[in-house]
Amino acid sequence: MPSPPTRAGCALCRDAEPLPFDFSYAFQPIVDIQARQVFAHEALVRGPAGEPADTVLSRVTAENRYSFDQACREKAIRTAAGLQLPSFLSINFLPNAIYRPEVCIRSTLQAAERYGFPVERIIFETVEGEQVSDGKWLAEILSEYKRIGFKTAIDDFGAGFAGLNLLADFHPDIVKLDMALIRGIDHSRSRRAIVAGVISMCDELDIEVIAEGIETADEARCLSDLGIRLMQGYWFGRPRFEHAAGEADIPWSF
Repeated sequence: MPSPPTRAGCALCRDAEPLPFDFSYAFQPIVDIQARQVFAHEALVRGPAGEPADTVLSRVTAENRYSFDQACREKAIRTAAGLQLPSFLSINFLPNAIYRPEVCIRSTLQAAERYGFPVERIIFETVEGEQVSDGKWLAEILSEYKRIGFKTAIDDFGAGFAGLNLLADFHPDIVKLDMALIRGIDHSRSRRAIVAGVISMCDELDIEVIAEGIETADEARCLSDLGIRLMQGYWFGRPRFEHAAGEADIPWSF
């Protein structure tokens, strides 16, 4: 679990050295197949000229993790505002970089106000692959974000890091199914049964479900038959560097 709340967490924001590298974002659409609208865009880290995410993430260290997390929020909001993004904006965050949720979120609120991007159209989702050993700490972070007015999402649900124990402590607005559950679901009885069970559970808890990693029309069709309306993946649109897809860019027929 992160260090107890102290002035050190605040000092990390006040006194942090500038990051020794630059980065930007690509945006991938999350679509509502029933409304035929782009529901959200997920902001995905890229190098300053569109280089792969690893060229940036490999330079994140224990020393600059906090500064990087804060810079990501500001840059995502600034870029989305510049694109006049009409949909929700989904931002990944690093739970292990959070010291005090109510303090660490201040720069995000300031960026939203500065660039005129509505707080209620921002989704915070746990970053892919970010292992959190203390689920109650993550639940505390998400609860504070939800209280402020952001939407919250658990990414990679089914991959083992967040999972059912987190749902027992916190009800997010959105659960994103891990792409390993989606891959080839149209040919897998076990995957269909698991996904159907998650959908039923989330319906009971008033949680939206997003299926991510969809690469074929058959996968999309199968998920639609199971009752999922929010989808993300290469089938609907690849991430576009510093660009956001519109409804005309989405293949709605499948």
